Amino acid sequence: MSSTGDGAVTCLVADDHPAVLAAVAAYLVEGGIDVVGRARDGAEALEKIEERRPRVALVDVRMPRLGGIELTRRVQRSAPETAILLYTGYGDRALLTEALDAGVRGFVQKEAPLDDLVRAIRSVAAGGTYVDPVLAGTLAANSVGKKLPELTQRERDVLRLLADGLTNEEIGKRLFISAETVRTHVRKAMVKLDADTRTQAVARALREHLIA
Repeated sequence: MSSTGDGAVTCLVADDHPAVLAAVAAYLVEGGIDVVGRARDGAEALEKIEERRPRVALVDVRMPRLGGIELTRRVQRSAPETAILLYTGYGDRALLTEALDAGVRGFVQKEAPLDDLVRAIRSVAAGGTYVDPVLAGTLAANSVGKKLPELTQRERDVLRLLADGLTNEEIGKRLFISAETVRTHVRKAMVKLDADTRTQAVARALREHLIA
């Protein structure tokens, strides 16, 4: 179940705070997102994701029974078509890096405007990535003494626009190139950055100050 008949993006929301869960779910519905499930803990979220196969799951990083990062690892195995967007109040760099390695497709900070949530969900649902600007700053701590990969200017441009939440098609229009050419630049950048996913590539480019 990746979308409804009217083309709305399907999303599951998981948070252990009832007020947050209700408020976020209601706002997403108002924003045109089809909220197909709610969960109060990670185990419940995993069960509903496997059952309903939403396009995106917006999950809290800290939840009872199963945290957001371990949930991501399990979803990667059992429901890989569902993209995980981490909703977090924590800006710890080690935690964010661990989340990237687990396969998270994006981060949204809990203090961010609710409009950003809708934008992030739509971006990830379209195959893009989303890194909250505040959390991007946390990731952008340079590794001293490490040889930086050499990205072309076009690869930097593409990664910068990916970090802004644009899709391949939107990036192509912005740079006057095809979506397939965008994908090619992303693949090359991923190899140079030793990244397994687009989100990892964006985060590592930010971390190494290769893009701003």
